[in-house]
Amino acid sequence: MAERAQQMMEVHFPGMPEVWLWHRKTNDGFITIPRTLPIAMQAVDAQSKGQPAGHTLFCLWARSPDHPVLTIENPVTFAAEAGFTGERAVDTWRRRMKTLRELHFIQTKRGASGEFHYVLLMNPNAVIEKMRVDKLVQDDLYARFLARVVEIGAYGEIEALRAFWAPKNEGAPPSAAGAVENDDAVWTGQASNANAKTPATTSSGV
Repeated sequence: MAERAQQMMEVHFPGMPEVWLWHRKTNDGFITIPRTLPIAMQAVDAQSKGQPAGHTLFCLWARSPDHPVLTIENPVTFAAEAGFTGERAVDTWRRRMKTLRELHFIQTKRGASGEFHYVLLMNPNAVIEKMRVDKLVQDDLYARFLARVVEIGAYGEIEALRAFWAPKNEGAPPSAAGAVENDDAVWTGQASNANAKTPATTSSGV
């Protein structure tokens, strides 16, 4: 895939100086993010109209240390990167963070800097699937989400989540439209299916 992209660049953008290009293997300051994050951001914004929180989610991922847990010691910095300035910047940012928590894209623990000192980033693919079950994702967006996870080889994550839910919903249809119990035990993994295994997923696509 990268080799083909290089050939296309040589054809369509010949002679472009390297100083203007960014390469993951040679440039510093990068983070691994899910390829479905743009769709997750749309799902967030659709549920937070008037106070869109999708960009706030992206900023959390951009600050994460290649690990789901990050520590927020200076909320002002995170608020500014999310686009909020002025005297009420942090308050505005905190409202967006509460939205992300309500939608289950993050879990939080209080610390020295306040309510959001410790943040756990949840798998956006799993969260979108849960939102679909909770009827919080429209058909067209969910269709694009499914197409994308199949394209990048991540559909196994969706199958694993449905299998994780299965012991709590015996007899329910094996589809996202099935009746999945919407309780904290199902979401946090404190259900009776602690031995559920997540199959390895091969990432591909662009």
